Amino acid sequence: MNNLVLLSGTASDSHTWNLVYLQLLLEESGYRVLNLGACVPPVLLADECEAEQPDLVVLSSVNGHGYRDGARALAELHSRPRLAAIPVVIGGKLGTGGPEPAQADALRAAGFADVFDDDTAITRFQDFIATHVLCRTAGTVS
Repeated sequence: MNNLVLLSGTASDSHTWNLVYLQLLLEESGYRVLNLGACVPPVLLADECEAEQPDLVVLSSVNGHGYRDGARALAELHSRPRLAAIPVVIGGKLGTGGPEPAQADALRAAGFADVFDDDTAITRFQDFIATHVLCRTAGTVS
């Protein structure tokens, strides 16, 4: 494993400050980060994942359409066999009405490794990358 995290905004989200913050957080935690930026279509995300084979994919949304956009991105990733083992997480504002547990549960059921959409998101995300990606790197997570 190469300790690479592929970081991306969702297809309809033009915000970048969240991506800069997450990139710095990941780099300070010892990971290499490929930041694809804002407004990344699912096909481009999947193409980059196939080319780079990251250890983790992190999607971030600020505009409130993360639930819809995230589901589309995950479906594209899961349609490609070479990407099936790469864990994908999503966080930020998933809906325009604030955190909705049913949406987070649906995204997890669809195959997201975790969803970070509430006031504990950053702490839980830090815990996730400290355990999950390191374990995958050590070969204990498939």
